[in-house]
Amino acid sequence: MKDWAALIIAVALFAFLTPGVIFQMPGKNRPIDFVNMKTSLVSILVHAIIYGLLLILFLVILRVHLYV
Repeated sequence: MKDWAALIIAVALFAFLTPGVIFQMPGKNRPIDFVNMKTSLVSILVHAIIYGLLLILFLVILRVHLYV
């Protein structure tokens, strides 16, 4: 059995937290822009921090597992 939870969580978070795809924090003209498909260096850093914190939450603190 292999534990697929880490891979699935990492890929899903990466897809949803890519700046400009679903939302961008901080946006160009507003605090949050939705589906603008643009990005900035500040936005990339904010999304990377959120991504890292969520990975720590799911994989280290909650210890989520999915065995297939």
